[in-house]
Amino acid sequence: MSLSSSPRSSTGSDKELRSDSASSGSDSELRSVSGISTGATTPVTTPGSSNAGSIDALKGTELIRENTASPSSLESELDSESVYGEHLPPVPKTGDVKPLSIDNGTPDAWVARDERLIRLTGKHPLNVEPPLIDILKTGFLTPQSLFYVRSHGAVPYVSEGDAKDWKLRIHGLVEKEINFTIEELKQKFETVTLPVTLVCAGNRRKEQNMVTKGLGFNWGAAGVSTGLFTGVYLADLLDYCKPIRPAGAFPYDRKMPGRARHVIFEGIDELPKGKYGTSQRLTWAKDRSKGMLIAWGMNGEPLSPDHGFPLRLIVPGQIGGRMVKWLNRIEISDEESQHYLHFWDNKVLPTQVTADQARSEEHWWKDPKYIINDLNVNAAALTPDHNSTLDISHAGPSSYRICGYAYTGGGKRIHRVEVSLDDGKSWELSQIDMPEDKYRIAPIRNHPFFGTLDLTETEMSFAWCFWELDVDTARLKESSVISIRATDEGLAAMPRDMYWNATSMMNNWWFRVAIHRDDDQQQLRFEHPTLAGNAPGGWMQRMNDEGANPRYPQFGADAAQSNEASTQKVVPAKIDIEEVMTHVDKRTTVVTKAQVAEHANETSPWFVVGDHVYDGTAFLEKHPGGSESITLVAGEDATEDFMAIHSMDAKKQMRDYHIGRIEAGGLVKTEGPIEDDPTAPFLNAKQWKKSVLVEKDVISHDSAIYHFAMDRPDQRVGLPTGQHVYLRLRDKDGQIVRGSAAEGELVQRAYTPFSSDDLQGSLQILIKTYKPSADGKTPGGRFTTLLEQMIPGEDTIEMKGPLGHLKYQPGGVIQLHGHEHHHLKRVAMIAGGSGITPIWSTLKALLSDPDAAHVEIAILDANRTEADILARVHLDEALAASGRTNVRLWHVLSDPNVSPEWKMGKGRLTKELLEQHLFPPPPADISADKLDDTLVLLCGPPPMEAAVVDHLKAIGWPARTIVQF
Repeated sequence: MSLSSSPRSSTGSDKELRSDSASSGSDSELRSVSGISTGATTPVTTPGSSNAGSIDALKGTELIRENTASPSSLESELDSESVYGEHLPPVPKTGDVKPLSIDNGTPDAWVARDERLIRLTGKHPLNVEPPLIDILKTGFLTPQSLFYVRSHGAVPYVSEGDAKDWKLRIHGLVEKEINFTIEELKQKFETVTLPVTLVCAGNRRKEQNMVTKGLGFNWGAAGVSTGLFTGVYLADLLDYCKPIRPAGAFPYDRKMPGRARHVIFEGIDELPKGKYGTSQRLTWAKDRSKGMLIAWGMNGEPLSPDHGFPLRLIVPGQIGGRMVKWLNRIEISDEESQHYLHFWDNKVLPTQVTADQARSEEHWWKDPKYIINDLNVNAAALTPDHNSTLDISHAGPSSYRICGYAYTGGGKRIHRVEVSLDDGKSWELSQIDMPEDKYRIAPIRNHPFFGTLDLTETEMSFAWCFWELDVDTARLKESSVISIRATDEGLAAMPRDMYWNATSMMNNWWFRVAIHRDDDQQQLRFEHPTLAGNAPGGWMQRMNDEGANPRYPQFGADAAQSNEASTQKVVPAKIDIEEVMTHVDKRTTVVTKAQVAEHANETSPWFVVGDHVYDGTAFLEKHPGGSESITLVAGEDATEDFMAIHSMDAKKQMRDYHIGRIEAGGLVKTEGPIEDDPTAPFLNAKQWKKSVLVEKDVISHDSAIYHFAMDRPDQRVGLPTGQHVYLRLRDKDGQIVRGSAAEGELVQRAYTPFSSDDLQGSLQILIKTYKPSADGKTPGGRFTTLLEQMIPGEDTIEMKGPLGHLKYQPGGVIQLHGHEHHHLKRVAMIAGGSGITPIWSTLKALLSDPDAAHVEIAILDANRTEADILARVHLDEALAASGRTNVRLWHVLSDPNVSPEWKMGKGRLTKELLEQHLFPPPPADISADKLDDTLVLLCGPPPMEAAVVDHLKAIGWPARTIVQF
């Protein structure tokens, strides 16, 4: 067997992989899903297609696509002599996939992938599902290229040589610790193959996120796939290594040091919080009937890189999060896995626990009652597809076939799938097909790749089934919704109502498809609850937009009555601003508009709330939202923002800052730029503008470049170098508030751009996300955690600017406070963490300005670890491209465990380090008018800035030369 990670084609033929009925075909042909019965022909038009297909095309045919090669990168062992029964479900080959341009610039740029996969988390890391209709097209077994993917980080690169030498270490509480190569696993243990359905615990999560945004991203209903997994039984390995279970009393708390109780699995993928790992109870792992495999193959091919090449764990009947990829270590232990994601993922918390509570309260994650192992019962409709239509004219068909998938966990079987056309008032049984049972009738043994594929001796069921029901078109015409529920052999049934939870996992309420009639009653249009990922659409989003509650959906006449009742809005009571917020002795003092205009600055900001003027100067350092929350509204009417985001206590405190009443007429709101003026920039310093997030380019474990769109592709941003822009979002219980809803609290922060003002149509901002600490003691950054929830292509943010006291001008000139000009000869730039972002914009301007080539630049960039260095590649590339010899960059890492191989600075930004890596300060006796050619630009956490300023002054730098962003 050759295990390779370089692209190549299959050497196998189609004969052993396809039934003879699938030897030819076209893209319009669909592989058989059920094969249950022959039904009436039903013309169905899918979105974007002008050709009508037939549900009967599902019978006895296979989808023939361009994808006929073996997995990208991996060679199949199947050859023309292999025997795979034609009576069995066809084995799909991986498509002729290749690396995609969308992955350029990410650690996964080398991985071959199918461009049809729907990306749920932007470019990187890869979290994808296939289009839902492709589950129908590919049938029982899913090609590796269309298999859903859940990844937390980069795909580890494993070469062919690495795979041949791959070692699986088994150690811990065992009598015999050992390392196995993959070849040794094959030689020592029986090779077996099992059909297994893998399901992400987040499957159908977007439906929960449409009710209230949880902690996870938007899975649709295709976070589920099925493959033939080949490997060896985990139970066989454990029997060989002999876990240590000493005789003696077994205490009630089930803890006994030195007694093997858990099997811990770990992969090689490096994540911000350590490697991915999780565990199983030893009693489960030793039970061969549970089918746990150490697998190297899927669908007759070695695993692809995205699916764990060269070795992974398969745990049939459990969620995908338990199936560790790139597996190289198994530990037998007396305690469960201590890996970060074993605790902080794959939990269903009580429905009353909010997402904000889940973030901040650690005990929920450590409680074993909330862990997810076995799958719950679930089902979804494949036809009708979203936005597909059905002809209901006299020329249309008399019946229509509804079909889909269903699955459950723990080795149980689906016993019934029911369909309702009146949303649960009555139900009809569908017909169920279990393709998995074909392996119980005619097993395969001694296959060169599959080994033993034999389900004759087990009653366990680990794969999905398919269901279908023919209904009269006349009945569909009278219905407003198709509701679907499944029940397994343990009588667990899909519930009517959603069990919302903070992780939005294990969503399995009834799957409902809304039915719409066009105006001339000639067609029905079908609407799924959501669309996967960032794609807009679905009846849940529509209900949200209409002000209805999608958690308790109503369709047809019931919905119309509900929406009519919901138009009666409750108007909140208004407070008396004068009574609450003004000083009684100053209510008659008149303040002119000219006086307010004089304080439209960042040093002595005045602003207006209602008809009264306030001085925010004394509160700049104390404001909990930062001084920018005040300077943002300097010289303008801040009534709307202030009243929306401040508590009654904060409003009462305004009495201390009250100056008087604005003169008659008040402030006139400044209008934004004229929309049809082609020369007008996007930003306006006096007006909030909405901008769509179009892309999120992840560049490190906690940082990304956010791309925001302007009104027009050719529009200037209007943000001079060195200036900043204010961004704001609404926050409700730690969740971003979308749409035009006025609920929630406004949160705003100032950022400098990553892109220059030369870029048209887009603004790029590099932002570091400050996440809560693992122990929950340190909360995350309030604004950045909201920003991280934004969905590219769907969500908008509000912007205002430009603002700031520094502006770069051509020729190496820095303008400060609007009037002070520094014609630079030398500039020191000192950054801490995300403080590199304002430094970067000025540095890039200096490096790209040919008239500033004379400026000597010294850069100090302080971070905790090497992984925390923001935009490191961009910095290195910019310095290299400039060709400048008068620019030097020095990184400093404060982590005491920094690698001995690190060649730059270690520790803090001390006085000695500043003396060593910056040029000397100006002479002490230099006149003030000669100080304009040297500056220190400083940005970082406040404690760092304060310490650096003290060090600079001690070295001899005049305060006038130190500029803090």
